[in-house]
Amino acid sequence: MPSYFWKGKSRAGQAVEGTELAENRDAAVAALRRRQIQVTAIREKDREIPIMRRIKMPQGIPQKRIALFTRQFSVMLDAGLPLVQCLEILGGQEENRTFAAVIQRVQADVEQGASLAEAMAKHPKAFNDLYVNMIAAGEAGGILDIILQRLSTYIEKAVKLKTQVKSAMIYPVAVILIAALVVWIILRFVIPIFAQLFAGVGSEMPFLTRMVIGASNFVGRYSIFLFLILGAVIVFLRRFHQTYRGRRTIDGFLLKMPILGMLLRKIAIARFCRTLSTLISSGVPILDGLEITARTSGNAIIEDAIMAVRKAVEEGKTISEPLSQTKVFPMMVVQMINVGEQTGALDQMLSKIAEFYEDEVDTAVEGMMKLIEPLLITVLGGVIGIIVAAMYLPLYSILTQIG
Repeated sequence: MPSYFWKGKSRAGQAVEGTELAENRDAAVAALRRRQIQVTAIREKDREIPIMRRIKMPQGIPQKRIALFTRQFSVMLDAGLPLVQCLEILGGQEENRTFAAVIQRVQADVEQGASLAEAMAKHPKAFNDLYVNMIAAGEAGGILDIILQRLSTYIEKAVKLKTQVKSAMIYPVAVILIAALVVWIILRFVIPIFAQLFAGVGSEMPFLTRMVIGASNFVGRYSIFLFLILGAVIVFLRRFHQTYRGRRTIDGFLLKMPILGMLLRKIAIARFCRTLSTLISSGVPILDGLEITARTSGNAIIEDAIMAVRKAVEEGKTISEPLSQTKVFPMMVVQMINVGEQTGALDQMLSKIAEFYEDEVDTAVEGMMKLIEPLLITVLGGVIGIIVAAMYLPLYSILTQIG
């Protein structure tokens, strides 16, 4: 995605500038207008050569560091420390050098008269739209410390949810990769030794043995091509996922998968409810909240559904009515949101739904681990068993003839 360098004026009339990642120039201008920045000049930055970008190896900013920064920031403000002094202390003690530099630049902008939200909006890689909009709402309402507490809680829960998914996926992926490597080594280096031995005997080999030796010959001849094809498929899928149609095709396929699809759907619902609840309770307008929630959903199908709901709300409808027509969210979620709208406690109802589905994700991840572990062991044991049986059948036949 290209990066655009821009200059403009903030809501307070201050001159501001920064960079914005967007699909095109119009999208960059629209994103800045949503942050109430009047753009006076904008141009696309020169793109770096990918290999040079890899050589630089910029240090990223983990979400855990941002959560810790937010929690400490809220405690300092609640204790009565001035805003600039909080930023100075936090920037000085930050261990992540990239994030420390961001905090120091935010401090400098605040000292020059910019609001905290405007200063943070210049660093979208550290502070996304959700973060900036909530900070702006906190500054406008004079409850910045409370907003920071809600933000830290939200980020901590989001990090926990992401960690659960990663931990659930690392184990099966690692086992599959190791199993594939072991099988490849056996077929590539071990089976040819047995094949030469059996060829010297001259007797006819069993069908299972011929099949395994054939697989070994295929792997020996075409290993390089197999790896090249695998690499090409991975690159194609990554490129395809970056397109509009590809993202929706792949994300839709993932949601329809038997076990993983249900888990991803529960994660998306928990994230949607948690994000929208946090934004509404912080005073962010409902339309802005739905747009931000859609962009942070992590799934193109869910994003389209939320944007359809936003369009319907913009026309005067409630959230629950168009939400039921998307066929993405369960009826229980729709009914609970409807009750929240009727009682005027939508943020609290969304928070309860998020807590319920976060517990559901815990249960689903634990159940998936219990299901995957014996399944992988059975499959791996079966493959190794077939190879061993294929190699010992001729040996047994030879020993029988000798006897």
